[in-house]
Amino acid sequence: MKLTFTIALLTLVGTCATPKYDTKIKNLKDSIQLVDSTLVMKYANTITKEELKNHLFEFASDKYSGRQVGEKGQKLASAFLKNYYQNQEIASPFGGDNYYQMIPNKFLSKDVKDSENVLAYIEGSEKPEETIIISSHLDHLGINDNGEIYNGADDDGSGTVALMEMAQAFNQAKQDGYGPKRSILFLHLTGEEIGTKGSQFYVEHPILPLKNTLVDLNIDMIGRVDDIHENDENYIYIIGADRLSKELHYLSQKVNNKLIHINLDYRYNAKNESNHFYERSDHFNFAKKDIPVIFYFSGVHDDYHKASDTPDKINYSMLEKRTQLIFATAWQIANQEHRLVVDKYNELLK
Repeated sequence: MKLTFTIALLTLVGTCATPKYDTKIKNLKDSIQLVDSTLVMKYANTITKEELKNHLFEFASDKYSGRQVGEKGQKLASAFLKNYYQNQEIASPFGGDNYYQMIPNKFLSKDVKDSENVLAYIEGSEKPEETIIISSHLDHLGINDNGEIYNGADDDGSGTVALMEMAQAFNQAKQDGYGPKRSILFLHLTGEEIGTKGSQFYVEHPILPLKNTLVDLNIDMIGRVDDIHENDENYIYIIGADRLSKELHYLSQKVNNKLIHINLDYRYNAKNESNHFYERSDHFNFAKKDIPVIFYFSGVHDDYHKASDTPDKINYSMLEKRTQLIFATAWQIANQEHRLVVDKYNELLK
């Protein structure tokens, strides 16, 4: 009888000693301390709609013939990005003047020529072995049988120029003595339009170790306002943030609530969501390797995968604000004291 009572008492004590789930979440939220709020906005504000527009009117021009994977226009687009990073004095992770991760046609498709991911790199000042990836895809659909060019201004010219502006902002911070503590890899991916082949190749042949890749912040179409938000353009869809790391989810929210103030719409993050956006862009290849991701997206529109997806239809004020949000999120992950944690290793959730 006494033994039974003792066991019951120990069981009760053990139960009371285990934090309830909402307490665990509160502890997790409290563990996220924003860093350098004044500094991050100083450099976020160097990301401007004017520069984004100038870049996009070039990148989504007829000169690049729709950037079809492996074709001349896509090669020209890759060269444009390489030249940009060289002119900005932003390094390649390979060193020297090689900014390309070459992908053979046998990996892509028998009907597709060799292509390349374009990579730029800012080394961390304190924990350079730990890497934040910010990604977007540089390819699009080329030219149709009627000779119409698919310029892909939103898909994914918007993501491409966002990376360019963020790289410039991080590099300016580094030149001023405020470089990120962790490394940043700006990853322009090819082959997204033929099945996310560029990101698949990267995770199978990583330039930097996946075990020290903390997150992939992936951008695909953030330049428009969809019909759902025609009366409230101040939004961005957040997809995947809580799938592998609740810390990432709450970190994203805290950065936004404190610094950017944009409506974070999670409707497409629901599991079994009918559009399957979580599985449809490059971030998913990283998620399959247990790397936390956020997919930033502003929704589909009538010009999706049409020749009418042109740079004059981009909402540049919102492209600026969305890019600043991604920059501020990357800044937090790069500079906070502790490494971003996947849920299964997070002691605060056990």
